[in-house]
Amino acid sequence: MPTSAQIRARIKQIYHSTTQTTVESDLRQAIALLKGLEGESERARVAVYMDGLSQMRSEWILARRQATRRTPKGAKKTNRPARKR
Repeated sequence: MPTSAQIRARIKQIYHSTTQTTVESDLRQAIALLKGLEGESERARVAVYMDGLSQMRSEWILARRQATRRTPKGAKKTNRPARKR
């Protein structure tokens, strides 16, 4: 069983090495490790990394959604007249 210090170090390592393609699995792994910490004070010490992982995931999900909504290069846009009320 890893010590609290080892768990904290591993969560910090996950945070610093996560990428857009690994963020989902990294976050799941960090949550599993977080559950192994005893007490709120231990969990509070890694809260900033957990929040950071969650924030990165949210930002990358939004970026992916926006990228898929953009018109692909070469596609023609139609210019529709504005609707009258």
